[in-house]
Amino acid sequence: MRLGYFTMPVHPMERDWSQTLREDREAIILADKLGFYDAFVGEHLTDACENITNSMMFQATLIHATKNIKLATGTTNLAQMHPVVIAVNAAMFDHLSQGRFVMGVSPGALTSDSEAIGILDEDRNKIFAEAIDVILAVWERDPPYDINFPDNRFKVGFARTAALELGVGILAKPFQKPRPEIVGTVVAPFSPGVVLMGKRDFHPLSANFLLSKHLKSHWANYVKGKAEAGAKAEIADWRVARTIFVADDDKVAKRYGHDDAKSPFRFYFEQMRAKMKRGNRLYVFKIYKEQPDEEITDDYVIDNCVTFGSVNKVVDEILKLREETGDFGELVYAGLDWVDSTLAKRSMQLMAEEVIPRVNAAIRKPAKTAAE
Repeated sequence: MRLGYFTMPVHPMERDWSQTLREDREAIILADKLGFYDAFVGEHLTDACENITNSMMFQATLIHATKNIKLATGTTNLAQMHPVVIAVNAAMFDHLSQGRFVMGVSPGALTSDSEAIGILDEDRNKIFAEAIDVILAVWERDPPYDINFPDNRFKVGFARTAALELGVGILAKPFQKPRPEIVGTVVAPFSPGVVLMGKRDFHPLSANFLLSKHLKSHWANYVKGKAEAGAKAEIADWRVARTIFVADDDKVAKRYGHDDAKSPFRFYFEQMRAKMKRGNRLYVFKIYKEQPDEEITDDYVIDNCVTFGSVNKVVDEILKLREETGDFGELVYAGLDWVDSTLAKRSMQLMAEEVIPRVNAAIRKPAKTAAE
């Protein structure tokens, strides 16, 4: 099981923006030093708490500050930019990072972003689907281009302006061949979008704020999509994000990871519950579909979505999660605001140096027979 990192991020509004940007960079630099496999960073245009406006631009500042970790958009919101802009910028990032690039994609879920740029009343899922078709075509084709898919608003060609002998009218291709890995974040239980991911060889990342009992529905749908494409689903391609805090002491873990009114975990899930309620998406926190909204309190969400404890307790919880979901390729650690930077860094260190090695040792250990 690989260890990954994901941050939206979510910071208190009163914090200085420059400081939180430095903190978010520091977390990924630390993740690289600790051997995390990849790091995903979210983006929003109009959220003062989730305040990275362009994840690709942010990650570009980390190319030369890190050595091994793959730098991932988490996500690039495809409905918000022309697909040619995304395709060529992603290709350049891939070259700058020499292949340490993962392209996370989504339509862009924040409605205030959509209103700000004038697409609130448009079908953003349709724009997303049209955009990804064009991005892949840009990467796959050579000039002269004539990208003109039926019922797709984006047409790409240079019939009037190309001068290939001068290099004019040529679109950049990525460093990785045939293309960078494409990852989609999955939030809803039983999401039909995961079937489409499987069919197109995009890889799912199950969100950290979805209840664990629903995670296996993502794998089932991914397997279905791969089968429909005549391919076999690979466990390594499924990422599962969880919100985890590890400490040297169980009492400290419980205080910082759950009880304290100033806990970043409490703040994070108070934010997420309020935003999901506002968007009529409280279902992500529900045990069953008909569960009353009134039961989805802040305490309920924190109780069901945060794993905290000393190393042994967290190892046991992860192994229990794996029994519930089945095997998965990467556990993605959710990065939060650093209320206490010492505890936050120590948690990442314990996760990388103690928890994951013990989890992997337990996974590799053959089960005892009844006779033993």
